[in-house]
This record gives sequence, C-alpha cells and structure tokens, in this order.
Amino acid sequence: MARRRQIYEGKAKVIFEGPEPGTLVQYFKDDATAFNNKKRATITGKGVINNRISEFLMMRLNEIGVPTHFLRRLNMREQLIKEVEIIPVEVVIRNIAAGSLATRLGIPEGQALPRSIIEHYYKNDELGDPMVSEEHITAFGWASAQEMDEIVALALRINDFLSGLFFGVGIRLVDFKIEFGRLYTNDDVRIVLADEISPDSCRLWDLKTNEKLDKDRFRRDLGNIAEAYQEVARRLGILPESGPGDVMSTKVVQ
Repeated sequence: MARRRQIYEGKAKVIFEGPEPGTLVQYFKDDATAFNNKKRATITGKGVINNRISEFLMMRLNEIGVPTHFLRRLNMREQLIKEVEIIPVEVVIRNIAAGSLATRLGIPEGQALPRSIIEHYYKNDELGDPMVSEEHITAFGWASAQEMDEIVALALRINDFLSGLFFGVGIRLVDFKIEFGRLYTNDDVRIVLADEISPDSCRLWDLKTNEKLDKDRFRRDLGNIAEAYQEVARRLGILPESGPGDVMSTKVVQ
C-alpha cells in the first residue's frame, strides 16, 4: 500500500496513518533492542515473523471475545489496526520465575509461581519503564480504578487462553507483556488489547527442554535468534510468504 504519514516510531514498530478514519497501519521492523536500548541489533526477517505471529494470536483472541485493536494483516510487514488511545502502562503477566522477577526476589529461574502474578510498569523510556502499583496508576490518572479492574480481568483471561494454546504446541508461556488502549466509538469507550504479542514480548520455553524461543536469546547472547522465532511460528502453523530464507542473519550493535 502507499506510504502514509508517520504517526509514531517505537523500538520495534512504526505507526502510520490509516486508509480510513479511525484506523492506523502498524509496521513491524527488524530492529531489536534490550537493556533500555543499550543493546541493539537488526534481525533480518524478524518483523515478518512477528507480524504473522501477532496476527495469529490476535485473531484467536478475537474469536473468544477478547476485544483487540487488530483488524487484518495487509502484507508481510504491516497490519491494519483500530486507532486507540494507549494507556501508558505495560502489563506483565508472570507464570514462572524468570528475568527481573527472579533477580529482584532471589527466586531460581524456572520455578513455578504459586499463581499467575500481574505487574504494572509505567511506559516511559527516559525513566526505564519503572514498576508502579495500581495506586500510582489511578492517582496520576493514567487509568481509572474501573479500567484497571477490566484490564486485570482481560489480562488473566488472555493468559489462560495463551498458556493453553502454547502448551498445545509444546511451548511453556513463562511470562509476557501486553498493552491496552481506549477505543472510542460514538459515545462509548471500550478497553481493548493493543500493541502486539510475539516472541519480542513473551518468554517462551520449549516444554521438554526449557530451550528459550524468545528475545532472551538476544538479551543473553545465546545465538540462533531468528531460528528461535521461526520455530515458534512453525509450531503455530505459520510460515512467512517467502519461506525460511526470509530469516537469515543478525547484526548486533553495542
């Protein structure tokens, strides 16, 4: 499609003006970042695979009644989405101790948590996306108490569904990050799932070996980053249009 006016550019995606009022185009880049943008890389074809994986998961969630901003995939790297007002809070759902949780609390990585834990982080790159409580969120007006109740309920529902979906293809959903937005239609305001769901935003481990199939391969210099993303797509039954050759190399910039 013809290139339209750019609205926003993030670490892994670019948002463009959509073809119709109330729509946007979300473009998936090959860029990868970690440690607050201190480590950067280009992973050839990552955007193609993340576009397909996010499309697949958003469609499955739509089918079970979870409201999302997703409308349809446009091509290999772009999808059409509804325009929403993003709530500046990242919602992290944790099922197994890993990453910052394991470090903060001294819990061995891989230990199952007593129950799924939800954490909130204020979306602010300059501050390093600090962890915040619901008290902070409601006090500063980022979201109302009613909106937070709805967000938590949706997050737990999404976690239940995705945990089962990934388990069915031999993958353990360790934790993941999601974002929500306000969808305005006439006089109605609805909370919907926004952004993306992909190996960039999830920790995904092989069910039998605990091999990491996600962005931790980039964070921890484990190698075979593109192959891991492609393995997730393969297990979900997703293939890029141009085949495996579309994902070939990784260039890391320190």
